[in-house]
Amino acid sequence: MVRMIRKIAAAACALLAFTPSAYGLDGVSVELGRGNDRTNAIRVGAQWNWRKQHALDERWRLHGYWEATAGAWESDDDSSADFALTPVFRFERHGRQRVPYFEAAIGFHILSRHISRERQFSTNFQFGDHIAAGLRFGPRARYDVGVRLQHLSNGGIRHPNPGINFVLLRFQYHLD
Repeated sequence: MVRMIRKIAAAACALLAFTPSAYGLDGVSVELGRGNDRTNAIRVGAQWNWRKQHALDERWRLHGYWEATAGAWESDDDSSADFALTPVFRFERHGRQRVPYFEAAIGFHILSRHISRERQFSTNFQFGDHIAAGLRFGPRARYDVGVRLQHLSNGGIRHPNPGINFVLLRFQYHLD
C-alpha cells in the first residue's frame, strides 16, 4: 500500500508539472477502480473543455473535453504508473441541477511497466478507450459522479497484446 501511495503522489506531482495555468483548467477528477487479475487503479486528472458545443435538440447537447491523467495500478505481484491524454466526447442533457450524461473516448496511455505476471505488455504505449455514464449535480452542476468501463491495449502494434479492462468510479469537480 505504501508503494501505491508513493506512486500516486509522484503521478499527481507529474500531472501538476504539465498542467498549464489554473486559469485554463476547467475541472479536476479522481478515479478508483478494479481491473483484470485483481488490479487496483487510482488516477487524478485535469480537464479542459472544448469551446464548441452542438445542441442536438432543446434538451441534449454534444460537447467534449481534453483529459490528462496520472495514476498507478497495483496487482498482487507488481505495480505500474499510468500517464494519459484523452479527447472525450460527452452527450449531456441541458440542466442546472441534475444533468445525466454519456461519454466515449479513445486516448493515449504510457505505462511504466507491465502490471502482472499474467499481463505482459509488449509496449509501454497503450490505447485506452472508455464508455461512461454519470450525473452532474449540485449548484451550477459542478459535481460529477460516473462509472467508466475502460479497455487498454496497444491495438496490435506488437505482440503479446493481452489488454486489460477496468471498472472505474469517477468523481469530478467542474471549475467553470
